[in-house]
Amino acid sequence: MSKDVEREVLKMYDGSRPNEDDLFETSNVNHFAWGLAVFFAGLAVWLAIALVNAENQRYALMTNKCPDPLFKGGIDKACLVTVRSRDHWWEHLWYGFTHVRVTPEHSER
Repeated sequence: MSKDVEREVLKMYDGSRPNEDDLFETSNVNHFAWGLAVFFAGLAVWLAIALVNAENQRYALMTNKCPDPLFKGGIDKACLVTVRSRDHWWEHLWYGFTHVRVTPEHSER
C-alpha cells in the first residue's frame, strides 16, 4: 500500500476514534444547588411537624383536654405529649397556616 492510500484510509476512520478529552465522565449536575434544595425541603417538613405538634398542644390546652388529676387548675404535662386534640394532623397544620397573627391580641382582663 502506498502512503497516500494509507493516509486516505486513516482519514476515513479518524472520526470513529474515541475522543480522549471526554473519556472520563464528568457530572454536569450542580450538587451544591441540589443539596440546598434537599436541605430546605427537609427544613420545611421539620417546621411543619413542629407546627403540628405546637398547634396540637395549644388546642389541647385551650379545650382543657389535659387537666391535672391531683391539682385543680393544673396541667398534666405527660398528657400533652400524647394528646390528640383534633382528628387529623393536617387540621392542625391548616389551622396553623391560616391563623397567623403578626401582632398579639390585647385582651382586657
